[in-house]
Amino acid sequence: MNLRRDVFQAIADPTRRAILLLVSAQAVTAGAIAANFDTARPTISKHLQILTECELLGKEQIGREIYYSLNTEKMKEIADFIEPFRQLWEQRFNTLEQIMKNYTPKN
Repeated sequence: MNLRRDVFQAIADPTRRAILLLVSAQAVTAGAIAANFDTARPTISKHLQILTECELLGKEQIGREIYYSLNTEKMKEIADFIEPFRQLWEQRFNTLEQIMKNYTPKN
């Protein structure tokens, strides 16, 4: 049974977020990624599998190595989805800030 992975569950995990940061600058092998963590390599492989299934990472085989890279299009989709919520909360915090500036406590 192949369940579709949820991208937000994938990025909720701190290790997977760290992996995304690692591959954001350049394509990296699984071994190089694993070298950055105090975790067993199979655990990192599972994280890579989840990120790949969510299309957050792309992979390309060069010789005997598989290189993982950030799927910037998928990241943009996520950012575009989140942006209206960010704007909404920014407006609410700005309104709260104005209320607090104009507030004078009554003695």
